[in-house]
Amino acid sequence: MQVGEFRYGHHPSQFARIYLPPGNFLPVAVVVHGGFWRTKHGIELADPLAEDLTAYGVAAVAVEYRRVGAGGGWPTTMADVARAVDQIGTVGQDLAQGRLRLDRVAAVGHSAGGQLATWLTHRRTLRAGTAGSIDNTTPWIPLRGAVSQAGVLDLKLASAQHLGDGAVDDLMDGSGGSVPQRYHHSSPIAHVGDGARVVCVHGEDDDVVPIEQSRRYVDAAVAAGDPARLVALSGVSHMDLVDPGHIGWQVSRDSLLQLI
Repeated sequence: MQVGEFRYGHHPSQFARIYLPPGNFLPVAVVVHGGFWRTKHGIELADPLAEDLTAYGVAAVAVEYRRVGAGGGWPTTMADVARAVDQIGTVGQDLAQGRLRLDRVAAVGHSAGGQLATWLTHRRTLRAGTAGSIDNTTPWIPLRGAVSQAGVLDLKLASAQHLGDGAVDDLMDGSGGSVPQRYHHSSPIAHVGDGARVVCVHGEDDDVVPIEQSRRYVDAAVAAGDPARLVALSGVSHMDLVDPGHIGWQVSRDSLLQLI
């Protein structure tokens, strides 16, 4: 296994770490860490998962991004993860010496990272000129799907529930009532109906992000015709999903491998 890093901006948090197994024609997994978009937690949560994925012949890109309190929040946090993914096709491919299959890229994210990973699959629906939107002049990497691990997928509901001691309001710099367009832009549930392939893995014993977040997203996505599904795990808590030795991660990993 080889490990390299690339930068996608000048801020100290604008970098990604790429884990490369042996071989050619490697599918790619984008790994997005959680931590309620705050600086307390960073890429160290994603690194063990990225390393684990290489044992399955997958190149894994763990993404760091600007978080609230250090240049992040709306819209920079969303813009960062989108830009990092798009750089996989240039500097990431260079680090891999051309071994990446850019037509086989999917994302996995935990908690706040679940919001970001799922949002990345919906980029085609974003209004032109907004963070992460697609234009005809900048190359971008489409995703085959995403695995949301206990993701915060309905930001308006999460704000009302005061998840993470007001983490969503901090991210958006306002409530759903005060900045509704920001919430619509960044909330995955607002973009269902575009055919995105999303698997929501959630522990039934999660007391940090209620499983209702995943259920509501999947219900809305399926009603809109998307191939989304929920995997509810009995006896599994929030952080179990990012323990490489736990069934919560193993189910997440298997779901990701099926997507790519």
